[in-house]
Amino acid sequence: MKPEQKLQKSSGTVALTGNPNVGKSTLFNALTGMRQHTGNWPGKTVAVAKGKCRRKEAEYLLVDLPGSYSLIPHSPEEEVTSDYIVSGDADVVVVVCDATCLERNLLYVLQILCVTRRVIVCLNLMDEARRKGIRIDIAALSAMLQTQVVGVTARDSKTLAPLLEAVDRCISELDDFSEDCLLISSQDIDRISREIARAVITMEDPDYARKDRAADKVLTGKRWGYPLMVLLLGALLWLTIVGANYPSAVLSRHLFGLGDALYSFLQQAGIPLAIRDALIFGVWRVMAWVISVMLPPMAIFFPLFTLLEDLGYLPRIAFNLDKPFHRCKACGKQALTMSMGFGCNAVGVTGCRIIDSPRERLLAILTNSFVPCNGRFPLLITLLTIFFVTGSSLLTALLLTGIILLGIVFTLLATKLLSVTFLRGKPSSFALELPPYRKPQIGQVIVRSIFDRTLFVLGRAAAVAAPAGLVLWAMANISLEETTLLRACAAFLEPLAAPLGMDGAILLAFILGWPANETVLPIALMIYLSTGTLSDGASSAQIGTILVSNGWTWATAGSVLLFTLLHWPCSTTLLTVYKETKSVRWTLLAAALPTAFGTLTCMIFHHIALMLT
Repeated sequence: MKPEQKLQKSSGTVALTGNPNVGKSTLFNALTGMRQHTGNWPGKTVAVAKGKCRRKEAEYLLVDLPGSYSLIPHSPEEEVTSDYIVSGDADVVVVVCDATCLERNLLYVLQILCVTRRVIVCLNLMDEARRKGIRIDIAALSAMLQTQVVGVTARDSKTLAPLLEAVDRCISELDDFSEDCLLISSQDIDRISREIARAVITMEDPDYARKDRAADKVLTGKRWGYPLMVLLLGALLWLTIVGANYPSAVLSRHLFGLGDALYSFLQQAGIPLAIRDALIFGVWRVMAWVISVMLPPMAIFFPLFTLLEDLGYLPRIAFNLDKPFHRCKACGKQALTMSMGFGCNAVGVTGCRIIDSPRERLLAILTNSFVPCNGRFPLLITLLTIFFVTGSSLLTALLLTGIILLGIVFTLLATKLLSVTFLRGKPSSFALELPPYRKPQIGQVIVRSIFDRTLFVLGRAAAVAAPAGLVLWAMANISLEETTLLRACAAFLEPLAAPLGMDGAILLAFILGWPANETVLPIALMIYLSTGTLSDGASSAQIGTILVSNGWTWATAGSVLLFTLLHWPCSTTLLTVYKETKSVRWTLLAAALPTAFGTLTCMIFHHIALMLT
């Protein structure tokens, strides 16, 4: 081709839309090379994502819209999707459909075709459809819809070329494109979608979903649904505890050893003593402790949790918990956002956007921190190991499972309390789509969990731990008469902490650890050591020795466990609550509610412990 005949670089905006859980985000990631979090359950995309898809002749801006069932919105996310499509800002609208349940998706396709003709219908999950014996006559479907139809498997990038070619054709024909939209009444859309489905779909086995239904009878049944949920949670935690012990010790040894080497290097470089101590004994050692304690369990817990997402089990959890949440006048979808909170409460709060009702969405936001996030797990596991279990990872996992279940109970109690006080109202009904069970993509799960979750949370914790270590070192080295500023603050809080079964040092650690829950235990140890630094290593035996020498008993540990479960959310979570609610009032309530529950629970536990000792 001569230079003057080369195609000029063009551009256009392509919107990806479709029902929830049809693989939009997977397709978006495949086309843009981005890593937007995906999951095998409905409502995963709760915000608009944008990315560029580069081709030899063109560069397109792809917009991944939140999942929607209709252009008549029933939630803020559906409203965003509807407004964007109706506005005409997209040059091309790619409607992603699930090839295994096309008839349901056709309702949405026909609605969009009534608004714009610049539409490409993308049949995703064609591989699953073939495995289930579902055959779709793509040519006939294209003729009946009078628009381009392409079959792909979003997880296999080799199948995406026809879709990109269809986008190229759509963009190149924009000037000649007919804008004569379909004229279908809302009453006829359902009938027409059924007629089209019957004409283009052939099933080798009409009962192809029997295996899924058989599994659902067990996983969502009255007899086995709840026990299996608890069993899976316990297994998840046991694998996390067992797998994290050795790498935590190795990381701790090497990171603290590296700190000593850095100290020697700074000394040889002539760095003043005060600066050396602040950087190594303050900043470095706190960061080393946080990384060695947090990284291994997160690197295990997040992939395992994501595997449950990909498998399609989380929607079954929501189905099981719908009844208790309904009794609390809340929505069963809150179970999904609560599950997200196990990884990070801030993420759980953001996920509450999938709840349609504003009242029920607010209920879920205000109570999300009642379940422990990953940042609280190290403290919970350490105290259980030191004071309640000796050398049994299985028993530790069982006790930790019990604590998490207690957090779920408190979530239900707090939800009920809010629903009969500040947020009165009747629970709304909702249709929960149970996605098919799918074989998890283990490679993508590991990569996504490490980069999107583990390193993100660890980076946030380290970013907080570094300045916190510097501040703590300074407070521990500023003398006030015969004590340090750190000890003085702890002594000031002693009268407030005593009725809760704790001391001033641990209460101060919770306060100073507000930016990130991960730093609570290292802060407490630094206060007890009175040196402004952590001792080399972070083994349970060393930590136990420090705590016991400072007056800790099983009763103290019990109170701290309960307060760890129930206290104010971290700063990131509260900032997220404010962004979601745009209200100082609700943000303050989100902080006060778990703290009030924690204070009352600790006081009751401390009183009982005094009676038993």
